Amino acid sequence: MRQLSGYNVDVSIRDAVRQRGDVPTAHTGPRRRMTSRELATWRSLIDTTAELRRILGADLQESSLSPADYQVLLALSEADGRKLRSSELARTIDWERSRLSHHLKRMERRRLIRRDDCATDSRGAEVVLTAEGARVFRRSTAPHMRAIQRHFADALTREQFDELAGILRSLEIHLHPYLAASAVDGRT
Repeated sequence: MRQLSGYNVDVSIRDAVRQRGDVPTAHTGPRRRMTSRELATWRSLIDTTAELRRILGADLQESSLSPADYQVLLALSEADGRKLRSSELARTIDWERSRLSHHLKRMERRRLIRRDDCATDSRGAEVVLTAEGARVFRRSTAPHMRAIQRHFADALTREQFDELAGILRSLEIHLHPYLAASAVDGRT
């Protein structure tokens, strides 16, 4: 572990990710230290997004859903047939499979989802959005969208949204340059 701008970074994990090819390793110039302004901006990003998650999560709890529940239900509601293999669901919401398995047990007890044997692979399971899960998800979506509007969208002008969208695109391209290359080549 190494301390980097207030965060512990496991160098072996970072290096493993680089070897997998998900993180660019080439630098476009000499290495330099981040300025205090850059570090302050980074910290503000971390703090502000954490605060937004906390506020939105608290608002969402009033609908009897946790942010994790909502994330699972959203992925299932957008999936074909309102079902996904558990491994695909884990990838979609970027969770470890063990975390997902424990969470799905809790959601299953509340009848929000059910797990069925996979028809094409006896080793796998499909996670299915139940009628009760769809009802609870629909009931929570409008208040959740209003909370996003109130706590996020209302704080920004149209120009700031455009700037933020550009910044986020730049970060996505930097973190995943193969996506930008495949878009240019027409492969996405």
